[in-house]
Amino acid sequence: MTRIRRGYIARRRRTKMRLFASTFRGAHSRLTRTITQQKMRALVSAHRDRGRQRRDFRRLWITRINAVIRENGVSNSYSRLINNLYKGQLFLNRKILAQIAISNRNCLYTISNEIIK
Repeated sequence: MTRIRRGYIARRRRTKMRLFASTFRGAHSRLTRTITQQKMRALVSAHRDRGRQRRDFRRLWITRINAVIRENGVSNSYSRLINNLYKGQLFLNRKILAQIAISNRNCLYTISNEIIK
């Protein structure tokens, strides 16, 4: 029986996988089975850590706002400031408030004083 040459599709698929895993170390970038396992693991980690990154940034913003608010004694706490913001129907997200707190503290103080009034 003559030898049948296989197509190029499987080779293309493996090449794509190898390009994905080219920065991995050792067998994780050379052996096809371990490449597939590491690829799945990497994608799962990336998906999980996107949510974790959002959580971490939100915590950072809240901490920054709270530190600046307590420093001047305008409000007693972060939670009171956010509560007053919602009562005054001034919907600023925490990212913007944290940027204001870092770059221009006086602006944050005026915002909080206006809301309290």
